[in-house]
Amino acid sequence: MSLDIEQVQRIARLARIEISPAEAATARDQLNGIFGLIETMQAVDTAGIAPMSHAVDMVQRLRPDAVTEADQRTAFQAIAPETDAGLYLVPKVIE
Repeated sequence: MSLDIEQVQRIARLARIEISPAEAATARDQLNGIFGLIETMQAVDTAGIAPMSHAVDMVQRLRPDAVTEADQRTAFQAIAPETDAGLYLVPKVIE
């Protein structure tokens, strides 16, 4: 598929983008290049190839899921204006 200048200008108008004729020609060439790449990629036979979740087949290193800080809840709530049953009380915003 290849685009001509009129199609590029129509796409720009639909997208509410103002482009000059020179910019439309540049955009046409870039879009046609993208369409050419897509056609090349679609021509590749991928039968029998399992889909991958990522282009690079590697495992992410994760840290252990463990608590690393001491519980400071009581210290933080001691300086709060109002608390109740371990919750912070704040003024009502929506009526």
